[in-house]
Amino acid sequence: MTDSQLLTQQAEQLDYLRRILLAPVYDVAVETELTLLTKLSTRLNHQIYLKREDQQPVHSFKLRGAYNKLSNLSEAECIHGVIAASAGNHAQGLALAANKLGIKATIVMPKTTPEIKVDNVRRFGGEVRLVGNSFNEAQLASIEYAKNENKTLIHPFDDEDVIVGQGTVAKELLQQQPNADVVFIPVGGGGLLAGMAVYLKQLSPNTKVIGVEAEDSACLKAALAAGKPVDLPQVGLFADGVAVKRIGEHTFGLIQHYCDEVITVTTDEICASIKDIFEQTRVIAEPAGALSLAGLQKYCSITDANNQSLVAILSGANMNFHTLRYVSERCELGEKKEAILAVTIPEEKGSFKRFCQTIGNKAITEFNYRFTGEPTANVFVGVRLSGSVEERCQLLEELASADYHVNDFTDNELAKLHVRYMIGGKNHTNSINERLFSFEFPEHPGALEKFLDAMGELFNITLFHYRNHGAAFGQVLAGFEVSTSKEVEFFQHLNALGYQYKEATDNLAYQEFLN
Repeated sequence: MTDSQLLTQQAEQLDYLRRILLAPVYDVAVETELTLLTKLSTRLNHQIYLKREDQQPVHSFKLRGAYNKLSNLSEAECIHGVIAASAGNHAQGLALAANKLGIKATIVMPKTTPEIKVDNVRRFGGEVRLVGNSFNEAQLASIEYAKNENKTLIHPFDDEDVIVGQGTVAKELLQQQPNADVVFIPVGGGGLLAGMAVYLKQLSPNTKVIGVEAEDSACLKAALAAGKPVDLPQVGLFADGVAVKRIGEHTFGLIQHYCDEVITVTTDEICASIKDIFEQTRVIAEPAGALSLAGLQKYCSITDANNQSLVAILSGANMNFHTLRYVSERCELGEKKEAILAVTIPEEKGSFKRFCQTIGNKAITEFNYRFTGEPTANVFVGVRLSGSVEERCQLLEELASADYHVNDFTDNELAKLHVRYMIGGKNHTNSINERLFSFEFPEHPGALEKFLDAMGELFNITLFHYRNHGAAFGQVLAGFEVSTSKEVEFFQHLNALGYQYKEATDNLAYQEFLN
């Protein structure tokens, strides 16, 4: 780099710094809290802080960049209004910012956008146009509308004024914690990381800046490897707030210069961080919002340093409520507290009980099985762990020593996302007379083994599904081979067990998919 180029770069950096310091975002945004996560700090042996952008009026940092951009528009750029394509936080931030400044805002959203997000944009004063079934279709439409209606197109991240607005998060952070050792910042298109990094590195050069990406939408990692922004072939949609195929041109230049490192995290690790944030703050972070804390926790697992001051940016809390079911299912996998296994057992009476005895005092969280008439059976099993990879390896060794054939599906996305709920299928063995029952029993460690022990080995189990949700009662769905001549004896046996049960043989779902 020549002296002239170096001087130009330094002037640009100082200009960003000046503009961040003077950005008028507090006309509409608020200074958010820096929360010490005491429980997590003790667990990780660091001082862990969370910068709470969920406290913004739109529950996301996006309001900062949107307002700063609009406040810098000329009168001519505002006269016909502004427009943007968004299915999430940018839409809400822009709608509120425009409302505050008296500018007409139009938001183009895919037809598939959840109604709650559409309603929020309208509540903040934005006009919503539902176009297409994907963000790309909505984006193309917004460009066309802008051209035909002379509206000013507002980019969600790749714009200098937007980057400046997002940089005000760093200004607050250094005032609240001037001695931060490492700051973890989520990355989608790069606006937040670029704005914060350019500020942090000029005023606190010893603070390490780490960008955090979702493993299935790591456009920054791809750009760094290529030396320029490149398109990802596809992106995962779980962390939809950062599901961006290509890093911004403006943002990439700043990130390349100021960001020290990039970490990628899995869906399960994000889910685990959503749980940690909820337990500490009672806030339900959206997946993109919990991304940086997931990166922080991965950093702690691979670094030898202790007692550092680590800050993660909770960038948003606009969670789709129905996503919580999925998060609940996956968070323990992210914490390494559950192993998912496929185990081959002999197809004979007592096999379930012997398997439980081999597992020992570890709690079984899931047990799926279907009778096929073969000499051996494959069971899909979840086992509770304390949180270490070593413990899972030891469990696999113990099962192998007991002559069980085991496949570890803990890191198999297809198994966790689909296969676990599809174990079984129709019974093709016409020779058995199958009856289906649901049971409830008090939940505690060893409860499943106790239930199987009470069931005994008088009747062959032909279908089995059990799921431990941490509730007071465990629930089992079980099928039994019961001949007509043994019906009276079978029901006498069930009544003697003392478990609450209900026959479900005539249930339509069972008849349609399993019988």
